[in-house]
Order: sequence, then C-alpha cells, then structure tokens
Amino acid sequence: MIFLDTSGIFALAARDDQNHKVTRRAFDAALKADEEFLVHSYVLVEAAALLQKRLGIDSALTFLQEARDFQVTWVTPELHQDAVAYLEKRRRSKISLVDAVSFLVMRAEKVERYLGFDRHFAEEGFRAVEGAE
Repeated sequence: MIFLDTSGIFALAARDDQNHKVTRRAFDAALKADEEFLVHSYVLVEAAALLQKRLGIDSALTFLQEARDFQVTWVTPELHQDAVAYLEKRRRSKISLVDAVSFLVMRAEKVERYLGFDRHFAEEGFRAVEGAE
C-alpha cells in the first residue's frame, strides 16, 4: 500500500507541474503492480480545494470521482484530536494538521511508502515511492 499525498495528487493532475512525468510513471508502475493507494478524508478536501483553485472545478470533480478507487480513512473526532496533540508535541510550524493526520494514519496502517513531494514525510521516516524521490 502507498500513501498518496496532496502534492502527489496535484502532480498527477497538472501536466505542467515539474513532477508530473515522474509521478505519472511511479503511479502507473504501482497500479501495474496491483498496489493500493491510501488517503484520508482531510487529504481529499485539501487536494480537491487545491485542484479547484489551480486547475478548475472539472479537475477537482474528476479527482473526487477517481478517489473512490483509493482506500480512504475517514478522520474521526479521536483521530483529529490525536493529530492536534501530535502538533502540540512536535511544535514544528511547517507540519500541517493534514500532515499530522497523514503520519498517524500511515503508522496505524503500517504504510511505509508515499507518493508525494513533501519532505516532511521523509523527515518522519517514510520512504518516497521509487522513481519519485
């Protein structure tokens, strides 16, 4: 299983993004290898908002339709509070609430790899999908 971060989602959708080609290759290779993709509900919201703002509503809607094929962890009040506590403990201003939820979900699901370009994942001990480092 591979965690799909917002930065990876945007790179897949935006053909003019500097990471588009490498992300597309890594995503397609993962699909060919029957890998599953994991996201959580905050990533869905963050990615849809980013796509709508930068690429338009059609891009956001396409993503939301295609996200049905991903394993989605829905953020519960307890997970949200755990992520807030994680932020309070870490006190790193560059890590967002969405990132904190991502790290907690990845650890709970024992997912070590991610597709994205947020360096905080590597700093937390996760590995980028091969080809998308």
